[in-house]
Amino acid sequence: MTWQFLSRNLALLTLAGAIGAYFFPAVFLVFKAYFLWLFAATMFALGLVMKPEEAKEALAKPGTVMIGVAVQFSVMPALGFGAAMLSTWYGVPASMALGFIIVGCAPGAMASNVISYLLGGAIAFSIAMTMLATTLSPLLTPLLVEWLGGAFMDIPFWPMMKTILLTVVLPLLMGMLIHHRLPQYQKHYQQIAPDLAALAIIIICSYAVAANQERIAQIPWIVFALVVALNAGGYLAGWFIAGACHFDQRYRVTLAIEIGMQNAGLGVVLALKHFSPEAALPGALFAVWCILTAAGLGKLKGLKGLKKESVSAAI
Repeated sequence: MTWQFLSRNLALLTLAGAIGAYFFPAVFLVFKAYFLWLFAATMFALGLVMKPEEAKEALAKPGTVMIGVAVQFSVMPALGFGAAMLSTWYGVPASMALGFIIVGCAPGAMASNVISYLLGGAIAFSIAMTMLATTLSPLLTPLLVEWLGGAFMDIPFWPMMKTILLTVVLPLLMGMLIHHRLPQYQKHYQQIAPDLAALAIIIICSYAVAANQERIAQIPWIVFALVVALNAGGYLAGWFIAGACHFDQRYRVTLAIEIGMQNAGLGVVLALKHFSPEAALPGALFAVWCILTAAGLGKLKGLKGLKKESVSAAI
């Protein structure tokens, strides 16, 4: 077996899984009872390969990291809310529209670290942003969803916070603890962790598609269009805000990727756990599209001479 086959082909396999789930939903519906465990596995895998020392370079510039995280938790929630409002004007049910807000309020995706590398970005800055945003997500994500999503339906703040703590923070810390206590196996962690995370996110996205199989056939075109717009809006907002803050080229690239790539896997998990399958649909579509655009950007840059690396899960 070639390690990292799944992570190297994540975009194609995620798309294939989504298509397979649409035509053969029963195959993926069996994962209904396990999607929380699967997402926890992605966080555990990240913890295994996370090197806190890699963030020290960026933490030497705390103001830059704070600006990035502030943009993450302001611009994307605002864009998600705008997408939700616009979708309801086109007749999209409130439960489905809520999915845009959940995606917008999630922290950045872990795959952003690899994509930033591929595009010549500031890796330490990317890691520091991802770590800080993920650390703050148990509080900020449910708080923002409750505030913005309250316009559509009642939001269970405390249950959402508990879910994030159990599926994000706890497994992440466990992975980092093992990394710290057993560093001699780091080579094995780096081989196994990307595929473990990739497999989990492929199954989660596929399950979300399977759970919405009947709805997808009738989904309004506006939902697809807004998913594309939300992803592009995040990239553009990150790029131009970084320019306005006088970031150098590497930091501008990194902020654009960090803002545009949301942890849609977390959004899907929260929607499935606390709302309806409809609420998970925008997140599932965003996860697939986000991975495709990120992988495409990485491969495009790779063709121009940068060393290629695997694209880890967008978690």
